[in-house]
Amino acid sequence: MADAPTPDPTPDPTEQSLWRPLRLLQASMDADVARIYTGERIAGLKPSYVLELLRLHARGPMTITELAESVGRTHSALSQKVAAMRAAGWVETVAGPDARSKKVALTDRARGLVGRLAAEWRATEAALAEIEAELPYPLSRVVTDIEQALARKSFHDRIAERLAEDPAWE
Repeated sequence: MADAPTPDPTPDPTEQSLWRPLRLLQASMDADVARIYTGERIAGLKPSYVLELLRLHARGPMTITELAESVGRTHSALSQKVAAMRAAGWVETVAGPDARSKKVALTDRARGLVGRLAAEWRATEAALAEIEAELPYPLSRVVTDIEQALARKSFHDRIAERLAEDPAWE
């Protein structure tokens, strides 16, 4: 039997994370939205699909590139999401204006649910506004302030400066 490896005596940098609590909070809130769907017996719907489903309902079928641009995502990320949404039965691929292009469209199942999804979106936004009203410094303001700070100096440049000072990076 081999000896167990000796643990590295240097501290684990992942033990500290300023924004992990924010990611965990958002995951918890998304889980609460998913509980709404489960309670309504809406199988296979993830909260992360709703933006794209509502966008397709509002604007009609779009190419993956068009949909990605409309929701501020990369083509690659949206392509993966569309594949998952297609597998779950929420979207389908239809012929585009020429033989080479395809568009993403809602399935009948999704079209039958978009009114309820829009209601959930409005209720979620209202609940978020209620929470923000309880805070001395709302998250939406934090996001704007961070965007302004990043306009002054990018996140990339801030990280690169710290790495240049760290001998372990060399």
